[in-house]
Amino acid sequence: MKSIAVFNNKGGVGKTTFLCNIAGYLALERGKKVLIIDADPQCNATEALFSEDRISEIYDDSKSFTLYSIVRPLSIGKGYSEKIVPRKSGRYGLDVLVGDPKLALAEDVLARDWGQAVAGDTRGMRTSMLFIELVRRCAEYDIVFFDVGPSLGALNRAVLIACQHYITPMSIDIFSLKALDNIAYALNEWKGGLNAGLAALKDPDEVPDPHYDWNLKFSGYVTQQYTAKKDAQGQSRAVSAYEKIMSRIPAAIGKNLVDPQMTAQEVVERFSLGSIPTLHSLVPMSQTSRAPIFALKSSDGVVGAHFQKVREVKDTYEQIADKLVTTLA
Repeated sequence: MKSIAVFNNKGGVGKTTFLCNIAGYLALERGKKVLIIDADPQCNATEALFSEDRISEIYDDSKSFTLYSIVRPLSIGKGYSEKIVPRKSGRYGLDVLVGDPKLALAEDVLARDWGQAVAGDTRGMRTSMLFIELVRRCAEYDIVFFDVGPSLGALNRAVLIACQHYITPMSIDIFSLKALDNIAYALNEWKGGLNAGLAALKDPDEVPDPHYDWNLKFSGYVTQQYTAKKDAQGQSRAVSAYEKIMSRIPAAIGKNLVDPQMTAQEVVERFSLGSIPTLHSLVPMSQTSRAPIFALKSSDGVVGAHFQKVREVKDTYEQIADKLVTTLA
C-alpha cells in the first residue's frame, strides 16, 4: 500500500480537482483499490465525490462516521478509534473517508501535543502519530490519497508524518514558487522535531511506531491552470506569459524539495508528472455531475468540441498515472 498526500502551501491551485481525477483514473482505468481520506476541514473532496443529497444525509446524522470520528477519541484521551468506515463514491470507483468541518477544532489539540511530542512525551507523540495508526488500518488498499488544505499547520503536519509520498500541484504564478520555500522549511523543522522526540521517548512501545523513520518522499509535481495554444508542430504549449513562470518551476523544485545539484532538465525528467491547462467549463460540469472529467458524457452536458477535450483530458491523466505508478514502484 502506498500513502500519498496531495499538498501545496498555496491555495487555489486545483489540488482537489487533480486528486479526485488521478485517484478516479487509477481506480477506474488501472483497477487499483483506492481510498481518499479528506483531511481538509473545508471538505472539498467530499463535496466533489458525493451528491448534495448524499452529503446532507451524511452530515444530518450525528452518528455518521467521518474523519473527525477518528480524531475526537484521541483528543479526549480515549485512544485510537477501533474502526474506519469508508463510503463508496459512485462514479469515481473508489472509497472515501469523508471529511468534517470539525477537523478545524483538532488544530489546537495537535499543536499543543506537538510541543509535548518533541520533548519526548508519550501522549504528545501518540497524538502526533494519529494518522500513522490510521494508515495502518488501510492496508487493504493499493493507494491511499490524503486531501489536505494549503496550510502548514498541525493537522497537515500529522498527515505528512504518516505519508510515504507527497505530490504538489502547481498553478503557474510566482506565489506557487514562493510556497516551495515554506514547504521545504516546514518539512525540515518537522523532521528534526519528530526525531528529537522519538530519541527522548521514555515509553517507546506506547506509540504506534517506536522505530519510525522519516521517509516522506517528494514524488512529483503537476503544472495546472494555464492558457495553452498549439505551436507550429501542433503541440499544446503554454502561452508566453505562463511559459516564463513555468520555466522557473524545475529549478525551484530542485532547490527546495529534491536536490539543488540536479539540473532543471533532470528535475523535469524525474519529477514532472504532467501538465494540465485550464479546462474551463469541464471542471464545473464535473463538479455538478460528481464524475471524473475524463469520464464525462453527453448526459452530463458534454456537447460539440467538449468531447475532444474530454478525450484529451483522459490521455493526459493516462500519462500522469503511468508516470506516477512508475515513481511509486
